[in-house]
Amino acid sequence: MGKVILEDILRAGQTLKGVINKTPLHRHDLLSEKYQCNVFLKREDLQVVRSFKLRGAYNMIHSIPQERLSSGVVCASAGNHAQGVAHSCKILGIKGSIYVPSTTPKQKISSIKRFGGDFVEVIQIGDTFDDAFNRAKAHCEEANKTFVHPFDDPLVIAGQGTIAMEILNDMEAPVDYILGGVGGGGLMSGVGIAMKSLSPKTQVIGVEAVGAASMKQALAEGEVVTLPHIDGFVDGTAVKRVGDLTFDICREVLADVIVVTEGKVCTTILEMYNDSAIVVEPA
Repeated sequence: MGKVILEDILRAGQTLKGVINKTPLHRHDLLSEKYQCNVFLKREDLQVVRSFKLRGAYNMIHSIPQERLSSGVVCASAGNHAQGVAHSCKILGIKGSIYVPSTTPKQKISSIKRFGGDFVEVIQIGDTFDDAFNRAKAHCEEANKTFVHPFDDPLVIAGQGTIAMEILNDMEAPVDYILGGVGGGGLMSGVGIAMKSLSPKTQVIGVEAVGAASMKQALAEGEVVTLPHIDGFVDGTAVKRVGDLTFDICREVLADVIVVTEGKVCTTILEMYNDSAIVVEPA
């Protein structure tokens, strides 16, 4: 599995032109006042599929040779990556088999089908992302299809890294900190690579739910570990095991990984809605 460098992210930015929205970087007045600093939100909730996942999914699928695309693609997802893959399949006119946990909210299932239309089939299986992942990989090998990994793939990571490029282009002042959610680690790997290259003084910090802190645990032990149990409340980032590639990258580019409680996640969701009319999901 190859390394990811800044040039990969720049190429991804070109590939994604006309496919994604360049989402706004919004200064949040209430949070800025509360913490006595300038707090900006990168509004990926306004992305085409309501999350950043389209960036990595499309960048990876677009790179697949045409002779392989005819067989179709397969992915496993807790929801958002599935929507990105579904939309990519529809744009590129290819078939996709999408595996999601049986616990995936009905809203996300409906969104996957809406974004993919007749180009995708959705298979609900298992109680966790890891269950869906294992079945998706098995199907991929049986049917000789291409697997679109939700995080542990160089092209997926490069696509997610385009977020950092947009942030740097929009910010007039230096960026002191960037904080972002960690599930498998694809987002913060891409963001971290870009920031280390272009803004090395910026501290890049990952955030995990206390009940699924797989990256925090891996970094503490110095190797990728599989958590025996996880709390699926923050479903979009609830994975038992981070990627091998993302782990190697994150231990180089992240200044820290912090964990937050389920209660803190819930109160923040309510505050964002009540104070700013912004609807965010737990992840």
